[in-house]
Amino acid sequence: MKSYKVSVWKLTVNRTTKKPTYLVRWVVGGQPFSESYKTKALADRFRAKLLRAVDKGEPFDTVTGLPDSLRGGKAALSFLELALKYLDHRWAEASAKHRDSMTDALATVVPVLVKPVRGRPATKVLRKALRSFLLAPPRRERERPEEIAAAVRWLEKASLPVAELQEIARVHDLIDALGRKLDGKPAATQTYRRRRAVVFNALEYAVETGTLPSNPLSRVQRKRGRRAVQEVDRRVVVNPRQARELLAAVTYVGGWERASGRRLRAFFGCLYYAALRPGEALGLRRSDCALPAQGWGRIELAETRPSAGKAWTDSGEAHDRRGLKQRADGEVRIVPIPPPLVRLLREHLKEFGTAADGRLFASERGNVVAASSYSRVWKQTRELALLPGQVSSVLAARPYDLRHAGVSQWLNSGVPAPEVAARAGHSVDVLLKIYAKCIDGQETEMNDRIMQGLGEEE
Repeated sequence: MKSYKVSVWKLTVNRTTKKPTYLVRWVVGGQPFSESYKTKALADRFRAKLLRAVDKGEPFDTVTGLPDSLRGGKAALSFLELALKYLDHRWAEASAKHRDSMTDALATVVPVLVKPVRGRPATKVLRKALRSFLLAPPRRERERPEEIAAAVRWLEKASLPVAELQEIARVHDLIDALGRKLDGKPAATQTYRRRRAVVFNALEYAVETGTLPSNPLSRVQRKRGRRAVQEVDRRVVVNPRQARELLAAVTYVGGWERASGRRLRAFFGCLYYAALRPGEALGLRRSDCALPAQGWGRIELAETRPSAGKAWTDSGEAHDRRGLKQRADGEVRIVPIPPPLVRLLREHLKEFGTAADGRLFASERGNVVAASSYSRVWKQTRELALLPGQVSSVLAARPYDLRHAGVSQWLNSGVPAPEVAARAGHSVDVLLKIYAKCIDGQETEMNDRIMQGLGEEE
Protein backbone atom coordinates (compact mmCIF):
# COMPACT_ATOMS: atom_id res chain seq x y z
CA MET A 1 0.00 0.00 0.00
CA LYS A 2 1.02 3.60 -0.56
CA SER A 3 0.48 6.63 1.65
CA TYR A 4 0.97 10.38 1.28
CA LYS A 5 0.74 10.91 5.03
CA VAL A 6 4.43 11.23 5.87
CA SER A 7 6.33 12.98 8.67
CA VAL A 8 10.13 13.18 8.77
CA TRP A 9 11.65 13.92 12.17
CA LYS A 10 14.90 15.57 13.16
CA LEU A 11 18.07 13.52 13.51
CA THR A 12 18.68 11.89 16.87
CA VAL A 13 21.93 10.57 18.29
CA ASN A 14 22.12 7.09 19.78
CA ARG A 15 24.80 7.15 22.48
CA THR A 16 24.07 3.71 23.91
CA THR A 17 26.50 2.08 21.50
CA LYS A 18 30.28 2.13 21.79
CA LYS A 19 30.43 4.72 19.02
CA PRO A 20 27.53 7.17 18.63
CA THR A 21 25.23 6.53 15.65
CA TYR A 22 22.79 8.88 13.95
CA LEU A 23 19.17 7.88 13.55
CA VAL A 24 16.83 9.06 10.80
CA ARG A 25 13.20 8.56 11.87
CA TRP A 26 10.00 9.07 9.90
CA VAL A 27 6.37 7.92 9.89
CA VAL A 28 4.37 6.64 6.91
CA GLY A 29 0.62 6.23 7.40
CA GLY A 30 1.09 5.97 11.17
CA GLN A 31 3.85 3.31 10.84
CA PRO A 32 7.26 4.38 12.27
CA PHE A 33 10.48 3.70 10.37
CA SER A 34 14.11 4.40 11.12
CA GLU A 35 17.58 4.11 9.58
CA SER A 36 20.84 4.13 11.54
CA TYR A 37 24.08 5.63 10.17
CA LYS A 38 27.61 5.77 11.48
CA THR A 39 28.15 9.41 10.50
CA LYS A 40 25.98 12.54 10.67
CA ALA A 41 26.72 13.31 7.01
CA LEU A 42 25.28 10.00 5.83
CA ALA A 43 22.20 10.43 8.01
CA ASP A 44 21.67 14.00 6.73
CA ARG A 45 21.95 12.81 3.13
CA PHE A 46 19.31 10.11 3.56
CA ARG A 47 16.99 12.47 5.46
CA ALA A 48 17.34 15.02 2.65
CA LYS A 49 16.21 12.37 0.14
CA LEU A 50 13.10 11.72 2.20
CA LEU A 51 12.31 15.43 2.49
CA ARG A 52 12.71 15.93 -1.28
CA ALA A 53 10.28 13.10 -1.90
CA VAL A 54 7.77 14.66 0.50
CA ASP A 55 8.12 18.06 -1.21
CA LYS A 56 7.51 16.43 -4.61
CA GLY A 57 4.37 14.76 -3.33
CA GLU A 58 5.63 11.21 -3.90
CA PRO A 59 3.72 8.31 -2.33
CA PHE A 60 5.58 6.28 0.30
CA ASP A 61 5.39 2.49 0.59
CA THR A 62 3.83 1.43 3.90
CA VAL A 63 5.88 -1.80 4.06
CA THR A 64 9.35 -0.45 3.34
CA GLY A 65 8.71 3.14 4.37
CA LEU A 66 10.47 4.39 1.23
CA PRO A 67 9.22 6.84 -1.41
CA ASP A 68 8.79 5.87 -5.05
CA SER A 69 12.06 7.60 -5.96
CA LEU A 70 13.90 5.03 -3.86
CA ARG A 71 11.53 2.08 -4.25
CA GLY A 72 10.27 2.66 -7.78
CA GLY A 73 11.77 0.99 -10.85
CA LYS A 74 15.34 -0.33 -10.68
CA ALA A 75 16.22 1.47 -7.46
CA ALA A 76 13.47 -0.52 -5.67
CA LEU A 77 15.38 -3.79 -5.96
CA SER A 78 16.45 -5.02 -2.52
CA PHE A 79 19.71 -6.84 -1.96
CA LEU A 80 17.78 -10.02 -1.23
CA GLU A 81 15.94 -9.68 -4.53
CA LEU A 82 19.26 -9.08 -6.31
CA ALA A 83 20.70 -12.23 -4.74
CA LEU A 84 17.73 -14.28 -5.94
CA LYS A 85 17.90 -12.86 -9.46
CA TYR A 86 21.66 -13.42 -9.65
CA LEU A 87 21.34 -17.05 -8.55
CA ASP A 88 18.56 -17.62 -11.09
CA HIS A 89 20.91 -16.22 -13.72
CA ARG A 90 23.95 -18.33 -12.76
CA TRP A 91 22.51 -21.55 -11.32
CA ALA A 92 22.10 -23.70 -14.43
CA GLU A 93 25.69 -23.26 -15.64
CA ALA A 94 27.40 -23.33 -12.24
CA SER A 95 29.09 -26.44 -10.87
CA ALA A 96 27.75 -27.97 -7.67
CA LYS A 97 30.69 -26.67 -5.65
CA HIS A 98 30.25 -23.16 -7.06
CA ARG A 99 26.55 -23.27 -6.19
CA ASP A 100 27.56 -24.09 -2.63
CA SER A 101 30.03 -21.18 -2.64
CA MET A 102 27.51 -18.71 -4.05
CA THR A 103 24.82 -19.53 -1.50
CA ASP A 104 27.37 -19.44 1.34
CA ALA A 105 28.62 -15.97 0.37
CA LEU A 106 25.18 -14.47 -0.20
CA ALA A 107 23.76 -16.03 2.98
CA THR A 108 26.61 -14.32 4.82
CA VAL A 109 25.90 -10.79 3.60
CA VAL A 110 22.11 -10.68 3.08
CA PRO A 111 21.39 -10.59 6.87
CA VAL A 112 23.89 -7.74 7.26
CA LEU A 113 22.48 -5.44 4.58
CA VAL A 114 19.20 -4.83 6.38
CA LYS A 115 17.24 -2.06 8.07
CA PRO A 116 16.69 -2.08 11.84
CA VAL A 117 13.28 -3.75 11.62
CA ARG A 118 11.88 -5.16 14.83
CA GLY A 119 11.73 -8.89 15.50
CA ARG A 120 15.05 -9.86 13.92
CA PRO A 121 15.41 -13.69 14.08
CA ALA A 122 18.56 -15.36 15.40
CA THR A 123 21.56 -15.40 13.05
CA LYS A 124 21.52 -19.19 12.72
CA VAL A 125 17.83 -19.15 11.80
CA LEU A 126 18.39 -16.50 9.12
CA ARG A 127 21.29 -18.48 7.65
CA LYS A 128 19.27 -21.70 7.60
CA ALA A 129 16.38 -19.90 5.92
CA LEU A 130 18.67 -18.56 3.23
CA ARG A 131 20.85 -21.63 2.63
CA SER A 132 18.21 -24.34 2.91
CA PHE A 133 14.99 -22.68 1.69
CA LEU A 134 15.38 -19.39 -0.13
CA LEU A 135 18.56 -18.90 -2.15
CA ALA A 136 18.89 -22.18 -4.09
CA PRO A 137 16.22 -22.12 -6.86
CA PRO A 138 15.26 -25.82 -6.48
CA ARG A 139 14.64 -25.35 -2.74
CA ARG A 140 12.33 -22.35 -2.84
CA GLU A 141 9.18 -24.47 -3.13
CA ARG A 142 9.98 -26.60 -0.07
CA GLU A 143 7.50 -26.45 2.78
CA ARG A 144 8.77 -24.00 5.39
CA PRO A 145 8.44 -24.46 9.15
CA GLU A 146 6.89 -21.43 10.84
CA GLU A 147 10.24 -20.32 12.25
CA ILE A 148 11.74 -20.32 8.75
CA ALA A 149 8.70 -18.67 7.18
CA ALA A 150 8.89 -15.88 9.76
CA ALA A 151 12.59 -15.40 9.04
CA VAL A 152 11.90 -15.15 5.30
CA ARG A 153 9.16 -12.56 5.88
CA TRP A 154 11.52 -10.53 8.05
CA LEU A 155 14.26 -10.64 5.40
CA GLU A 156 11.85 -9.55 2.67
CA LYS A 157 10.78 -6.59 4.78
CA ALA A 158 14.20 -5.61 6.14
CA SER A 159 16.51 -6.12 3.14
CA LEU A 160 18.09 -2.84 2.05
CA PRO A 161 17.59 -1.40 -1.42
CA VAL A 162 20.60 -2.14 -3.62
CA ALA A 163 20.96 1.59 -4.21
CA GLU A 164 21.99 1.97 -0.55
CA LEU A 165 25.31 0.28 -1.41
CA GLN A 166 26.38 3.53 -3.01
CA GLU A 167 26.99 4.67 0.57
CA ILE A 168 30.56 3.72 1.48
CA ALA A 169 29.58 2.86 5.06
CA ARG A 170 27.30 0.10 3.76
CA VAL A 171 30.15 -1.31 1.67
CA HIS A 172 32.39 -1.51 4.73
CA ASP A 173 29.63 -3.37 6.60
CA LEU A 174 29.44 -5.83 3.71
CA ILE A 175 33.21 -6.41 3.68
CA ASP A 176 33.29 -6.89 7.45
CA ALA A 177 30.67 -9.64 7.11
CA LEU A 178 32.61 -11.41 4.36
CA GLY A 179 35.61 -11.77 6.65
CA ARG A 180 33.77 -13.22 9.66
CA LYS A 181 32.52 -16.65 10.66
CA LEU A 182 29.15 -17.18 12.33
CA ASP A 183 30.75 -16.91 15.77
CA GLY A 184 32.28 -13.54 14.87
CA LYS A 185 35.84 -14.82 14.61
CA PRO A 186 37.94 -14.00 11.51
CA ALA A 187 37.37 -16.36 8.59
CA ALA A 188 40.25 -17.91 6.65
CA THR A 189 41.76 -15.71 3.97
CA GLN A 190 40.70 -18.10 1.21
CA THR A 191 37.13 -18.07 2.53
CA TYR A 192 37.11 -14.26 2.50
CA ARG A 193 38.45 -14.12 -1.05
CA ARG A 194 35.99 -16.72 -2.31
CA ARG A 195 33.04 -14.91 -0.74
CA ARG A 196 34.18 -11.53 -1.96
CA ALA A 197 34.47 -12.85 -5.51
CA VAL A 198 30.88 -14.12 -5.40
CA VAL A 199 29.47 -10.85 -4.04
CA PHE A 200 31.58 -8.82 -6.48
CA ASN A 201 30.10 -10.80 -9.39
CA ALA A 202 26.58 -10.34 -8.01
CA LEU A 203 27.12 -6.58 -7.90
CA GLU A 204 28.58 -6.68 -11.41
CA TYR A 205 25.29 -8.28 -12.46
CA ALA A 206 23.50 -5.32 -10.83
CA VAL A 207 25.65 -2.96 -12.90
CA GLU A 208 24.94 -4.92 -16.10
CA THR A 209 21.20 -4.74 -15.48
CA GLY A 210 21.31 -1.02 -14.70
CA THR A 211 20.46 -1.31 -11.01
CA LEU A 212 23.79 0.25 -9.96
CA PRO A 213 25.92 2.78 -11.85
CA SER A 214 29.17 1.07 -10.75
CA ASN A 215 30.37 -1.77 -8.55
CA PRO A 216 30.69 -0.42 -5.00
CA LEU A 217 33.19 -3.14 -4.02
CA SER A 218 35.67 -1.65 -6.51
CA ARG A 219 35.87 1.44 -4.32
CA VAL A 220 37.26 -0.39 -1.29
CA GLN A 221 40.54 -2.29 -1.26
CA ARG A 222 41.08 -3.93 2.08
CA LYS A 223 44.13 -6.08 2.85
CA ARG A 224 43.78 -9.10 5.08
CA GLY A 225 46.23 -9.55 7.93
CA ARG A 226 47.18 -13.05 6.84
CA ARG A 227 48.30 -14.16 3.42
CA ALA A 228 46.67 -17.20 1.87
CA VAL A 229 48.99 -20.18 1.73
CA GLN A 230 49.88 -20.82 -1.92
CA GLU A 231 52.71 -23.32 -1.78
CA VAL A 232 52.33 -26.96 -0.92
CA ASP A 233 53.78 -27.77 2.49
CA ARG A 234 56.88 -29.85 1.75
CA ARG A 235 56.27 -31.83 4.94
CA VAL A 236 53.20 -33.56 3.47
CA VAL A 237 55.10 -35.02 0.51
CA VAL A 238 56.14 -38.69 0.71
CA ASN A 239 59.13 -40.09 -1.17
CA PRO A 240 58.79 -43.08 -3.56
CA ARG A 241 59.68 -45.65 -0.91
CA GLN A 242 57.07 -44.30 1.49
CA ALA A 243 54.49 -44.20 -1.29
CA ARG A 244 55.09 -47.87 -2.10
CA GLU A 245 54.82 -48.82 1.58
CA LEU A 246 51.53 -46.95 1.89
CA LEU A 247 50.09 -48.64 -1.21
CA ALA A 248 51.09 -52.01 0.20
CA ALA A 249 49.66 -51.27 3.65
CA VAL A 250 46.28 -50.23 2.29
CA THR A 251 45.59 -53.85 1.27
CA TYR A 252 45.45 -54.84 4.96
CA VAL A 253 42.69 -52.35 5.81
CA GLY A 254 39.33 -54.04 6.25
CA GLY A 255 40.71 -57.57 6.16
CA TRP A 256 40.30 -60.14 3.41
CA GLU A 257 36.52 -60.40 3.51
CA ARG A 258 35.56 -56.71 3.40
CA ALA A 259 38.43 -55.77 1.08
CA SER A 260 37.78 -52.05 1.70
CA GLY A 261 41.50 -51.35 1.43
CA ARG A 262 42.20 -53.59 -1.58
CA ARG A 263 39.26 -52.02 -3.40
CA LEU A 264 40.95 -48.62 -3.11
CA ARG A 265 44.60 -49.53 -3.66
CA ALA A 266 44.56 -48.67 -7.36
CA PHE A 267 42.53 -45.53 -6.59
CA PHE A 268 45.30 -44.24 -4.32
CA GLY A 269 47.81 -45.41 -6.93
CA CYS A 270 46.17 -43.13 -9.50
CA LEU A 271 46.58 -40.17 -7.14
CA TYR A 272 50.31 -40.86 -6.78
CA TYR A 273 51.54 -42.37 -10.07
CA ALA A 274 49.25 -40.30 -12.36
CA ALA A 275 48.81 -37.27 -10.04
CA LEU A 276 45.04 -37.39 -10.51
CA ARG A 277 42.69 -35.39 -8.35
CA PRO A 278 40.37 -37.63 -6.28
CA GLY A 279 37.35 -36.54 -8.31
CA GLU A 280 39.16 -37.39 -11.55
CA ALA A 281 40.05 -40.86 -10.28
CA LEU A 282 36.45 -41.47 -9.17
CA GLY A 283 35.23 -40.65 -12.68
CA LEU A 284 37.79 -42.89 -14.41
CA ARG A 285 36.25 -45.54 -16.69
CA ARG A 286 37.70 -48.68 -18.22
CA SER A 287 37.33 -47.15 -21.67
CA ASP A 288 39.58 -44.28 -20.60
CA CYS A 289 42.52 -46.59 -19.92
CA ALA A 290 45.08 -48.27 -22.16
CA LEU A 291 46.65 -51.01 -20.01
CA PRO A 292 49.18 -53.11 -21.98
CA ALA A 293 50.61 -56.32 -20.52
CA GLN A 294 54.04 -54.69 -20.41
CA GLY A 295 55.44 -51.15 -20.41
CA TRP A 296 53.72 -47.80 -20.04
CA GLY A 297 50.00 -47.30 -20.37
CA ARG A 298 47.83 -44.24 -20.83
CA ILE A 299 44.79 -42.57 -19.31
CA GLU A 300 42.51 -40.22 -21.27
CA LEU A 301 40.65 -38.18 -18.67
CA ALA A 302 37.34 -36.70 -19.76
CA GLU A 303 35.22 -36.46 -16.62
CA THR A 304 35.50 -35.68 -12.93
CA ARG A 305 33.18 -36.61 -10.05
CA PRO A 306 33.94 -34.09 -7.29
CA SER A 307 32.18 -34.42 -3.95
CA ALA A 308 29.76 -31.50 -3.61
CA GLY A 309 26.76 -32.55 -1.52
CA LYS A 310 23.27 -33.60 -2.58
CA ALA A 311 21.87 -30.12 -2.02
CA TRP A 312 23.81 -28.60 -4.90
CA THR A 313 23.81 -31.21 -7.69
CA ASP A 314 21.12 -31.47 -10.35
CA SER A 315 20.96 -35.24 -9.91
CA GLY A 316 20.54 -35.17 -6.13
CA GLU A 317 23.67 -37.31 -5.79
CA ALA A 318 26.55 -36.42 -3.47
CA HIS A 319 29.01 -36.24 -6.37
CA ASP A 320 28.73 -33.78 -9.23
CA ARG A 321 29.41 -34.82 -12.81
CA ARG A 322 31.60 -32.31 -14.62
CA GLY A 323 34.22 -31.91 -17.29
CA LEU A 324 37.85 -31.44 -16.32
CA LYS A 325 38.85 -28.52 -14.15
CA GLN A 326 39.80 -25.38 -16.09
CA ARG A 327 39.13 -27.07 -19.44
CA ALA A 328 36.43 -26.70 -22.07
CA ASP A 329 33.54 -29.18 -22.15
CA GLY A 330 34.55 -32.36 -23.91
CA GLU A 331 38.28 -31.63 -23.70
CA VAL A 332 40.43 -34.54 -22.52
CA ARG A 333 43.75 -34.72 -20.69
CA ILE A 334 46.15 -37.48 -21.65
CA VAL A 335 48.32 -38.86 -18.85
CA PRO A 336 50.96 -41.52 -19.57
CA ILE A 337 51.04 -43.96 -16.65
CA PRO A 338 54.08 -46.00 -15.53
CA PRO A 339 54.15 -49.83 -15.34
CA PRO A 340 53.52 -49.94 -11.54
CA LEU A 341 50.17 -48.19 -12.00
CA VAL A 342 49.32 -50.30 -15.06
CA ARG A 343 49.79 -53.41 -12.92
CA LEU A 344 47.67 -51.99 -10.09
CA LEU A 345 44.82 -51.19 -12.47
CA ARG A 346 44.95 -54.60 -14.20
CA GLU A 347 44.90 -56.35 -10.82
CA HIS A 348 42.00 -54.16 -9.67
CA LEU A 349 39.95 -54.98 -12.77
CA LYS A 350 40.65 -58.67 -12.41
CA GLU A 351 39.44 -58.75 -8.79
CA PHE A 352 36.66 -56.13 -8.73
CA GLY A 353 35.70 -55.44 -12.34
CA THR A 354 33.85 -52.16 -13.01
CA ALA A 355 30.63 -50.47 -11.93
CA ALA A 356 27.57 -50.76 -14.17
CA ASP A 357 28.53 -47.55 -15.98
CA GLY A 358 32.13 -48.65 -16.56
CA ARG A 359 33.74 -46.75 -13.68
CA LEU A 360 36.82 -48.42 -12.22
CA PHE A 361 36.26 -47.41 -8.61
CA ALA A 362 32.95 -48.05 -6.88
CA SER A 363 31.64 -48.93 -3.46
CA GLU A 364 30.46 -52.46 -2.69
CA ARG A 365 27.00 -51.37 -3.89
CA GLY A 366 28.36 -49.90 -7.11
CA ASN A 367 28.01 -46.24 -6.09
CA VAL A 368 30.62 -43.50 -6.32
CA VAL A 369 33.02 -43.92 -3.40
CA ALA A 370 32.29 -41.30 -0.75
CA ALA A 371 35.09 -38.98 0.35
CA SER A 372 34.45 -40.00 3.95
CA SER A 373 34.99 -43.66 2.98
CA TYR A 374 38.33 -43.31 1.23
CA SER A 375 39.51 -40.81 3.87
CA ARG A 376 38.71 -43.33 6.61
CA VAL A 377 40.65 -46.05 4.79
CA TRP A 378 43.57 -43.69 4.28
CA LYS A 379 43.69 -42.85 7.99
CA GLN A 380 44.01 -46.54 8.86
CA THR A 381 46.61 -47.02 6.12
CA ARG A 382 48.87 -44.34 7.57
CA GLU A 383 48.68 -46.00 10.98
CA LEU A 384 49.87 -49.29 9.44
CA ALA A 385 52.59 -47.92 7.15
CA LEU A 386 54.18 -45.00 8.98
CA LEU A 387 56.25 -44.70 12.13
CA PRO A 388 54.43 -43.37 15.22
CA GLY A 389 56.08 -39.97 14.90
CA GLN A 390 55.07 -39.78 11.25
CA VAL A 391 51.46 -40.77 11.98
CA SER A 392 51.09 -37.73 14.24
CA SER A 393 52.74 -35.48 11.64
CA VAL A 394 51.28 -33.94 8.46
CA LEU A 395 53.12 -36.43 6.21
CA ALA A 396 50.57 -37.67 3.64
CA ALA A 397 47.81 -36.60 6.05
CA ARG A 398 45.22 -36.51 3.26
CA PRO A 399 44.77 -38.68 0.15
CA TYR A 400 45.24 -35.49 -1.92
CA ASP A 401 48.81 -35.31 -0.64
CA LEU A 402 49.60 -38.29 -2.88
CA ARG A 403 48.95 -36.02 -5.86
CA HIS A 404 51.36 -33.48 -4.40
CA ALA A 405 53.94 -36.23 -4.01
CA GLY A 406 53.44 -37.41 -7.58
CA VAL A 407 53.88 -33.95 -9.08
CA SER A 408 56.91 -33.26 -6.85
CA GLN A 409 58.47 -36.56 -7.91
CA TRP A 410 58.09 -35.67 -11.59
CA LEU A 411 59.67 -32.27 -11.05
CA ASN A 412 62.56 -33.68 -9.04
CA SER A 413 63.15 -36.31 -11.72
CA GLY A 414 63.90 -33.54 -14.20
CA VAL A 415 60.67 -33.65 -16.22
CA PRO A 416 60.24 -30.19 -17.82
CA ALA A 417 57.64 -28.02 -16.09
CA PRO A 418 55.39 -27.66 -19.20
CA GLU A 419 55.11 -31.46 -19.48
CA VAL A 420 54.42 -31.85 -15.75
CA ALA A 421 51.76 -29.13 -15.97
CA ALA A 422 50.11 -30.84 -18.95
CA ARG A 423 49.96 -34.20 -17.15
CA ALA A 424 48.75 -32.72 -13.86
CA GLY A 425 46.15 -30.43 -15.42
CA HIS A 426 47.73 -27.14 -14.34
CA SER A 427 49.07 -24.06 -16.03
CA VAL A 428 52.86 -23.77 -15.81
CA ASP A 429 52.56 -20.60 -13.70
CA VAL A 430 50.30 -22.27 -11.14
CA LEU A 431 52.47 -25.38 -11.09
CA LEU A 432 55.66 -23.47 -10.30
CA LYS A 433 53.84 -21.29 -7.79
CA ILE A 434 52.29 -23.92 -5.57
CA TYR A 435 54.29 -27.15 -5.87
CA ALA A 436 57.30 -27.67 -3.70
CA LYS A 437 60.29 -29.25 -5.45
CA CYS A 438 61.31 -31.29 -2.46
CA ILE A 439 60.46 -34.83 -1.40
CA ASP A 440 60.55 -36.05 2.18
CA GLY A 441 63.76 -38.00 2.71
CA GLN A 442 65.93 -36.16 0.14
CA GLU A 443 67.28 -33.46 2.45
CA THR A 444 70.45 -35.46 3.17
CA GLU A 445 71.09 -35.97 -0.54
CA MET A 446 70.68 -32.26 -1.21
CA ASN A 447 73.03 -31.40 1.66
CA ASP A 448 75.67 -33.79 0.26
CA ARG A 449 75.47 -32.10 -3.14
CA ILE A 450 75.98 -28.69 -1.54
CA MET A 451 79.01 -29.95 0.41
CA GLN A 452 80.49 -31.37 -2.78
CA GLY A 453 79.99 -28.04 -4.47
CA LEU A 454 81.81 -26.33 -1.62
CA GLY A 455 84.66 -28.82 -1.88
CA GLU A 456 84.17 -29.81 1.76
CA GLU A 457 83.81 -33.12 3.51
CA GLU A 458 81.93 -33.75 6.72
